[in-house]
Amino acid sequence: MRFRLFGLILASALLSAPAAWAASYTLDADHTTIQFKIRHLLTPVAGSFNQLEGSFDYEPDHPESWKVQAVIQAASIDTRVSQRDEHLRSADFFEAEKYPTITFESRKISGYDKAAGAAKLEGDLTIRGITRPVILDLEIHGVADDPWGNTRAGFTATGKINRKDFGLNWNQALETGQLLVGEEVQILLEVEGIRQ
Repeated sequence: MRFRLFGLILASALLSAPAAWAASYTLDADHTTIQFKIRHLLTPVAGSFNQLEGSFDYEPDHPESWKVQAVIQAASIDTRVSQRDEHLRSADFFEAEKYPTITFESRKISGYDKAAGAAKLEGDLTIRGITRPVILDLEIHGVADDPWGNTRAGFTATGKINRKDFGLNWNQALETGQLLVGEEVQILLEVEGIRQ
């Protein structure tokens, strides 16, 4: 009798406990953008990557269950100048034929602040076959249903990397001694996913 009562109490506790699992979402490429900025001489030049796929696991208020993975096609880089884009695809930069993809895989979420709707997304970024840890500032937009019956979740992520950490070393010295291209790259991700 005692064991049966204990079993009922345990079952009740488990049923009333918050869900430890997370819903899976597929990135909606039509509503997801990957943008970057880097200094050229005096002012930043902006660009984006136009081909990507990925997924994430998300359950509100359970950051321990959140996971992200994404694959970007390096050759899809777009700075609105075709000659510059071809140079960026070359061995001087991304060497897209040899290293066709850029990947990101999360390791953990830290600094979750429910009131602010913010957290830190920590993961591994791989460019040109070189993997380095990165930390992105995550802004959590929440979950909503669209008019077509899909459940969506949205986020904004920002961060900075040094391109030389990933073997993107090309540069050109000017007469003043200044380098033509900066090393710091600013990253802006606007992400929307559809629940599976």
